[in-house]
This record gives sequence, structure tokens and C-alpha cells, in this order.
Amino acid sequence: MWQSLFDELKDLGFTVLAVALDEPEAARPWIDAARPAYPCLIDRDHHVADLYNLVNVPQAVWIDEAGRIVRPPETAGASDAFRAMDRSTFAMPEAALAERHRVKSLYLDAVRDWARRGAGSVHVLDDTRMAAKLGPPTPATAEAHAHFRLGLHLLREGQADEAQQHLAWAAQLHPDSWAIWRQAAPKDARGLASGAAFWARVDALGNRPYYPPADIGVSA
Repeated sequence: MWQSLFDELKDLGFTVLAVALDEPEAARPWIDAARPAYPCLIDRDHHVADLYNLVNVPQAVWIDEAGRIVRPPETAGASDAFRAMDRSTFAMPEAALAERHRVKSLYLDAVRDWARRGAGSVHVLDDTRMAAKLGPPTPATAEAHAHFRLGLHLLREGQADEAQQHLAWAAQLHPDSWAIWRQAAPKDARGLASGAAFWARVDALGNRPYYPPADIGVSA
């Protein structure tokens, strides 16, 4: 998805900068397999998540050529359609597949519009709307990231029990951050936190979204 979008829009000055919130040994095989032509970074300490308030993947921030954020962190083309999946066969109903395609297409069309029109795109937010959407981090969120980084440090120092305590505190302080929760969550053979613990946490959301919809309208 991102490689094809980059290929399509790179001559307009558009680029993708991908950041994996993971350990190098876990993220690098995926990057090597994809062989993207755009830059890919590995942020094992989640500094980018802390700075931009990223809580899940895929999320994206739009930054213009002057270094100004023109859209805040938001879900990047993903939807909650996966929640309709048959968890034993991984099959998805046709309606869910159609919804997933609709949301992805809407988001990618918005990116195309921005790449072509720049500041004239209807999807670029002015300073007032940006300020309303961003806001400062809460004390609990800031404390969560501090516990998270301390937990990672202790984990690398071989102090697993104490590390898990700090990672658990971080997840409790910032329950909206799936990125923080995944660090200590059970992983499958692929290294993904997508097992029973993940689904239990998804089910606990009830009617709340896993991927809050991006506020993206139809391009003119």
C-alpha cells in the first residue's frame, strides 16, 4: 500500500517515512521482506509515539515541506472491519471487506489530494483546528511513557520481573495505547500480539473503536 502510493506520488515531492515501534530483531525481517524504497526507521523506545501521541498502528501524521503538521496523528487507512473476522478461519464477510476497502480508498485519495494540491487541499487543517485536535499530553500519559522507557531499560538489563511491573503500570496509565500494551503482551510465532489476550482486549472495547475513524471527507 505505502510503496505503491510512494511510487505514484514521489515526483510531486511526496515521501513516506515509516517508523516501527518495536525491537530491531522483531521489525527488521518485515522491513527486509518488504524492501521499501522509502525510509524505514525502528524506534525501540517509542520516542516518536511519545512526541506525536501515537497509540496504535497504522497511524500517520501529515507533515508539509516546511516541517509543519497539517494533519494530526490519526488512523491511516485502517478500519474496525477486522472485528467481523471469523477467528478460527480468519475469513471476513463480504460487507466487512467492502468497508475495509472503502475506508482505505478514502484515506489514500485524501493523501493524493494533499500531494497534488498542497496547502490548497481540503484535508489540510488550519492552526485552530490543529490545536483543537492535538492538545498537550496528560500527566498520566507522560508518566506512562516514563514507566515504559524504564521498563524497556530494565528488560535489556536482564531485570525481567521489575521490567514487567513498569510496563504494566505504563499500560494502566495509558490504556488507549495499544503500542505500549503490545510490548509485554503474549506474541505468536510471527512475533505479533494477536492471540487470545489481544482479542479479549478488543472485545472489552465494546462499542468503542479499535481504530477511531479519521476525520476525512471526500476530495473535491
